[in-house]
Amino acid sequence: MKIQAKLTCCSRLMLLCLFLELLLKAEAENIRYSVPEETDKGDFVGHIAKDLGLQPQELADRGVRIVSRGRMQLFALNPRSGSLVTAGRIDREELCAQSMPCLVSFNILVEDKMKLFPVEVEIIDINDNTPQFQLEELEFKMNEITTPGTRIPLPFGQDLDVGMNSLQSYQLSSNPHFSLDVQQGADGPQHPEMVLQSPLDREEEAVHHLVLTASDGGNPVRSGTLRICVQVVDVNDNPPAFTQAQYHMSVPENVPLGTRLLMVKATDPDEGANGEVTYSFHNIDHRVSQIFRLDSYTGEISNKEPLDFEEYKFYSMEVQAQDGAGLMARAKVLVKVLDINDNAPEVTITSVTTAVPENFPPGSIIAVISVQDEDSGDNGHTTCFIPGNLPFKLEKLVDNYYRLVTERTLDRELTSAYNITVTATDQGTPTLSTKTHISLLVTDINDNAPTFHQDSYSAYIPENNPRGTSIFSVRAHDSDSNENAQVTYSLAEDTIQGAPLSSYLSINSDTGVLYALRSFDYEQFQDLQLRVMACDNGNPPLSSNVSLSLFVLDQNDNTPEILYPGLPTDGSTGVELAPRSAELGYLVTKVVAVDRDSGQNAWLSYSLLKASEPGLFSVGLHTGEVRTARALLDRDALKQSLVVAVQDHGQPPLSATITLTVAVADSIPEVLADLGSIKTAADPYDSVLTLYLVVAVAVVSCVFLTFIIVLLAFRLRRWHKSHLLQAGGGGLAGVPASHFVGMEGVRAFLQTYTHEVSLTTDSRKSHLIFPQPNYADTLISQESCEKKNFLSAPQSLPEDKQETFSQVNFCSEFISYLDKNNL
Repeated sequence: MKIQAKLTCCSRLMLLCLFLELLLKAEAENIRYSVPEETDKGDFVGHIAKDLGLQPQELADRGVRIVSRGRMQLFALNPRSGSLVTAGRIDREELCAQSMPCLVSFNILVEDKMKLFPVEVEIIDINDNTPQFQLEELEFKMNEITTPGTRIPLPFGQDLDVGMNSLQSYQLSSNPHFSLDVQQGADGPQHPEMVLQSPLDREEEAVHHLVLTASDGGNPVRSGTLRICVQVVDVNDNPPAFTQAQYHMSVPENVPLGTRLLMVKATDPDEGANGEVTYSFHNIDHRVSQIFRLDSYTGEISNKEPLDFEEYKFYSMEVQAQDGAGLMARAKVLVKVLDINDNAPEVTITSVTTAVPENFPPGSIIAVISVQDEDSGDNGHTTCFIPGNLPFKLEKLVDNYYRLVTERTLDRELTSAYNITVTATDQGTPTLSTKTHISLLVTDINDNAPTFHQDSYSAYIPENNPRGTSIFSVRAHDSDSNENAQVTYSLAEDTIQGAPLSSYLSINSDTGVLYALRSFDYEQFQDLQLRVMACDNGNPPLSSNVSLSLFVLDQNDNTPEILYPGLPTDGSTGVELAPRSAELGYLVTKVVAVDRDSGQNAWLSYSLLKASEPGLFSVGLHTGEVRTARALLDRDALKQSLVVAVQDHGQPPLSATITLTVAVADSIPEVLADLGSIKTAADPYDSVLTLYLVVAVAVVSCVFLTFIIVLLAFRLRRWHKSHLLQAGGGGLAGVPASHFVGMEGVRAFLQTYTHEVSLTTDSRKSHLIFPQPNYADTLISQESCEKKNFLSAPQSLPEDKQETFSQVNFCSEFISYLDKNNL
């Protein structure tokens, strides 16, 4: 029994779990919530995470979001609480109007599983709308003889809510003569009707006031009211009667709109509606009905459009008076319109010329003008005039016609166009006038030559300018227009140093820009004077010219030129003497230099660039004077070498140098004796180096001698063959003498070769120079192979051990060898 009880309990538990699982699946397949309308943003709708079987934090992780179509987003997901909340205020009447139920459907998308869950939210109506009538007050009339039981339909109310919150009932305020009967319509809404219960008596009560109330079934109940006014109409037995049979009125035509012109009056002895008279026009012209307005209650006649004397001088109309029961009477109204000056003169241009040349002769007709005024009397008399500061005048013709003519010659350059104001005035009070404008264009003729902005121009250009450089620009103005103002520029023909100006300069004919065709040299000429021509394209063309002074600016393009001391023509260095007794400031020599540039570029300054004995000599900065900086001493070398630099002040500065040799001696013989006794200090390394160089030169000389001997042997062989041929064939009478070379020719040939060895004691470098041979026919004298000046050979500088030069001349030795051996 216990086992069976346990099985029964387990079965029930399994069935319960199965039922709950099916219930959850059914709910998962169709999730439904409800929320009242007009809730605030963020209000709770339902536990969407729980209904989906998810935790709140899984909504964002699994990409859960709302998917809806064609409707603004009304709901949102709260990822923190996992609930569905409102996204804003929800108005059920806006969404569903009168439909029930009001359901909003959308889907919940779980992105990780790509599964959709349909959700429906029912918007529950609340009583937030009050029943309303379209009218606030209803008025109608009922004849006092109306029979009881008469039904009068009343307007029904409207309530936007639904269900019990919609309109449910009507109620009429208590009245002994009226009751309320509500009919249920076939289409649903209720139709209230007011029923007359008992006869009306105007003398007892002329007006009945009632209130119809419409109420809904909400909690709390809302209601709307309609005020009803019932006027009891009296029985009519008297027609209306006017106070006058005809009404007359005179008004000026400029009377303001809405002015009360006159008032008609009709009376009715009846009471109530039978005594209330209304007025209307009867058998009136359509145009008159548009101009006048009749107040149907007061009988007041006013104008709703302006009156026009020129259109109607009299207005005739008939007014009808009618009481509430339909009885009527008629009267005639006559309105006379008085003329005033309300029409300005009308100006009509009959004929006009819009453009004239500036040489148009005086008295030429520009336009024909007509002036008209629709007013009468003095109001229609007109005069016409133009401003007096214009070169035009008006001449009166017949029948209010005028013509506009030129009074003097026109000048387009002063005024290119005229806006002529023609004014026409009448003689009314007040005076009215009309203005019209005539636009006249003055066309140009070529009566102005081009003029330059200045009487003359000056331009500056630096020398060494590139070819094609833009130098200057001139502009000429022509007061004419169009082609007459198109200026073409050119240069007047001229020559510069025998060459045409066009080879130096050119000008752009359209822009007036001046270009250099060659590079200018300040040292060649400093300025140019030329004339620029400006010519227009008129017919005939007019021209003018202006002078242009072109100044060439100096550039630092010339190196200073040293005039003194000049270099010897034989290539040796000049010598300046300084006595041993020279004291401080002794003038040894003066370096004189010039610069072909000008201005600052030609300002020269002198400096001592290099000296074999620093501190012994100084050079004047501006004078170039070489003076002793101290007294000469016995230990000072006999030969001093100075390098003097001359530099200008241009940008960049240019300079030149000269090397001066100063011999410290009182006379020239003493200089010769002292220099002959000077011996160069022995240096073992220099001796070895010199020996190597001498050997090298000897080897080269031997090779050269070998070549000469081979050459002589070859010549002798040919000479021998030629003698043999001469003996066998008749001699060598046809052989030129130039094919024979004697020893004197060889000697001359050899004398032209000189080997010069330059030795440097400090740098340990030597230069071996082989000059090119001289193939002159004349022999070179022995003296020409020797040094003519003993100072031309480089000397050793014992103080700073500067470069020492030694020359080895083999030419003279070789010639002596030939002389001794009689070769």
